[in-house]
Amino acid sequence: MADETRHSKALDAEIIKDPDELARKESFNVVAQYRAIAEMVEMYLEPERPFKLRPSHLLHLHRVALEGISSYAGNFRPSGIEIGKSKHEPPPAHRVPELVEDLCDYINDKWNEKSPIHLAAYVMWRLNWIHPFTDGNGRTSRAVSYLVLCIRLHALLPGNVTIPEQIEEDRTPYYQALEAADEACAADRIDLTAMKELLAAMLAKQLHAIYEESACGGE
Repeated sequence: MADETRHSKALDAEIIKDPDELARKESFNVVAQYRAIAEMVEMYLEPERPFKLRPSHLLHLHRVALEGISSYAGNFRPSGIEIGKSKHEPPPAHRVPELVEDLCDYINDKWNEKSPIHLAAYVMWRLNWIHPFTDGNGRTSRAVSYLVLCIRLHALLPGNVTIPEQIEEDRTPYYQALEAADEACAADRIDLTAMKELLAAMLAKQLHAIYEESACGGE
């Protein structure tokens, strides 16, 4: 697994100090977060529950990911933050709520205009760009991106090798795609080409795994 080169967190927000205990809790929360995504997808696939991305969705998925790990779980960061080994400087804390609302507005306004991959790529990049949390920004961006992708495709996507899991296995292409979008943004452009290509390839791999599993099961 690649190093967490864009990792950031507030040390004074840590609750668990023991590395082994922290690893166990993080693994537990990964499962809980996926369950939360599945429940949200199921709920919003009901015809009477049209989906609108809200800041509360981001906060909920962050809370699940950081519950018992950070005292800031489910809350926006209260101060500035740096991203290790990244050229990007996240916006100041007082701008976070407004920028998150803008992100949600973009997704909702472009819901039927843009492709599912574009919407998922935008969430993946923009939430990382805002970096609204003291810790867990990557986990939350991947969760919200996957949520948007599933709902836009009208299904909880099958497969055991999900997009978030593929990113966890090798984060280098993911970081490279984020850096490419960051550079475009610095030049006043939105260019999600690298991120869209990455997510499209990962989606294909996730769905192809279903075929391979069924083929092996039929032998």
